[in-house]
Amino acid sequence: MEIDILSEDENSMLHRTDVQFEIVHDDATPSRLSVRDSLAAKINKDSDEVVVHKLDTKFGMRKTIGYAKVYESPQSARQVEQDYMLERNKIEIEPENEDSAAEGAW
Repeated sequence: MEIDILSEDENSMLHRTDVQFEIVHDDATPSRLSVRDSLAAKINKDSDEVVVHKLDTKFGMRKTIGYAKVYESPQSARQVEQDYMLERNKIEIEPENEDSAAEGAW
């Protein structure tokens, strides 16, 4: 699997970079997690900082166009991204702090 970055757009308000990329693959369309790990390795980021949103493969082609959001930290990703997108990318959702929940009850 070969990944080429087509464009990068900085989004400083949300502490991330939006990345468009192209994958050339020999077999079937690669899984979201393998793409996330390969893209993270290519741009020298931790895989918890990369959220793959879209993978589009045309029928019969060995080329996939994708879109991902690369955050400055895993905490930034957890704050901005919706839970279902974090689950798809196997990024652990932080449990709520039990101490603060107990304080709010009184």
